[in-house]
Formats: sequence, C-alpha cells, structure tokens
Amino acid sequence: MDIISQLQEQVNLIAHLAFNTIGTLQRDAPPNRLSPNYPEPPAHPTEEGTNFSEQPKLMSSTLVKAAKQFDALVAALPISESGEEAQIKRITELQAENDAIGQELQKQLEAAEKELNQVQELFRQASDNCLNLKKPDDN
Repeated sequence: MDIISQLQEQVNLIAHLAFNTIGTLQRDAPPNRLSPNYPEPPAHPTEEGTNFSEQPKLMSSTLVKAAKQFDALVAALPISESGEEAQIKRITELQAENDAIGQELQKQLEAAEKELNQVQELFRQASDNCLNLKKPDDN
C-alpha cells in the first residue's frame, strides 16, 4: 500500500477513534451540578464491575498512538526540494511525454487494426475458397 493510502487510512482511523472517544465520554460521564441554584442531578446508572475511570485513559492513549503513527507517515513523505515553478515545469514535461506516448500507441493501434482487417479478409477468402471447391464425381 502506498504512503498516501496509508495516510488516508490513518486519518479515517483517527476520525473513528475521536468520534467513539467523544461519544463514550458523553454517554458515560457522571452528571455534574452546574450551579448551586440547580438541584442535584440524578445518579448516573452504571453497570456493576465496570471501571469508567480507566476507559478514557485507554481511549486517549489509543488516539495518541494513532496520531503519532500519522505523524510518522507524514515524516516519511518525500520532501520536494524544488519550488512550485520547477514542479509545474516537471508536470508539463510529463504531460508532453504522455501525449507523445499516447500518439505512438494510437499509431500502433491503427496498425494493429489494419493488420486485423487484412487477416480477417484473408480468412474470409480462404473460407470462400474451401466452400467453393467441388466434390469429385463418384461416376
């Protein structure tokens, strides 16, 4: 897999982890009293044997690992030492080369189609000749 695809996969992973982390924190966070003027919030139902204080630490460490992996992939990208003008010049050269190769391929395709037509004509003539042969008389 090329590095750009790896970067895309890593961005998707980070988005997935961030979405799940924030959603889990919203869902499992204990209620807090916003002001002394408000009544005490109702108790948050929790499952027995679950330790929610460890879950945010685990999720955040996973998110940090994914971000570090993304940074490593970005650091592995090749550095362009030329400026924008040099890149545009190189793109123009590559496009011209692509056009030349495309023209050559078009010529080869036309030659191949011409040869195919010749072969088909010869095959048709051979088939006609075979069908036109007379059977010897049995007399």
